[in-house]
Amino acid sequence: MPVIVTLVIAMFLILLSWTWHNMGEVESKTKIGTIVFSLIVVLCVTLVLFNISKNGVNYNSEESMNYVRNVLVLVFTIINGLIIIPPFAKTIGRVHNKEVSKEQATRHMGFLIIIFVIALIIECSYLKSVQQGILDIYNNAIHK
Repeated sequence: MPVIVTLVIAMFLILLSWTWHNMGEVESKTKIGTIVFSLIVVLCVTLVLFNISKNGVNYNSEESMNYVRNVLVLVFTIINGLIIIPPFAKTIGRVHNKEVSKEQATRHMGFLIIIFVIALIIECSYLKSVQQGILDIYNNAIHK
């Protein structure tokens, strides 16, 4: 577990610094607000994805499901954030610096959303198999 926590913290710091850097010369308040809002949106999406993927997975108890949910949602929120937040931040920075028009930025963000949705569809099946794998390991450990 300490390894997972260390990796999540490292990935979170990478996400924050990458996003901050990609926004360029946007003022700090806007950067902070954008990062917080983006993380909340990605967290909500990941929670919904977990709830969809847990269908058909038979947990032994509510406690074990909550534990698995907390770990997987945390890890996948950061992974999803790394996929989508820095490119969005880059686009916001480019619009702020007038490097691209709002129309071009809207098309780019639409393209990013399509890629993110495809990644979420793949991730949903992966999350289900990860949950089942964790339960199999847990059940094997209990029965030994």
